Amino acid sequence: MKLRRETKLDLLRSVPIFSACTKQELEAIASEADELTVPAGRELTEEGKTGREFVVLVSGAADVRQGGETVNQLAGGDFLGEIALLTGRKRTATVVMTAQSDILVLTERAFRRATDAVPSLAASVNDALAGRLRDDATV
Repeated sequence: MKLRRETKLDLLRSVPIFSACTKQELEAIASEADELTVPAGRELTEEGKTGREFVVLVSGAADVRQGGETVNQLAGGDFLGEIALLTGRKRTATVVMTAQSDILVLTERAFRRATDAVPSLAASVNDALAGRLRDDATV
């Protein structure tokens, strides 16, 4: 898989924690995100394990399982792991690919390289994350 630059930027811009990022900040993230194709049956995350990466499904499908039960299904454009990327917290669910899928993966180390290259990126992401946490607290 090789995404066009604008397609990659649009996918990242659609993620709430990156929605307030400037084009320069998004380009820093995009340059660090790996494009991968994963087969059906591959486990992307495991419930209870520490997470250190963020994933955007470009195409394909996955099941989200908690306690062995499917609680959600993901498709192209969905994402997971943003909290783990920023906090290193344990995964709250297991995610298993149900179809061959193209994904973007941003590791914790790659995210740090992007924020080192464009220091304003960290502030943009932190502001967006704070807003999401504030919104969740009011529900």
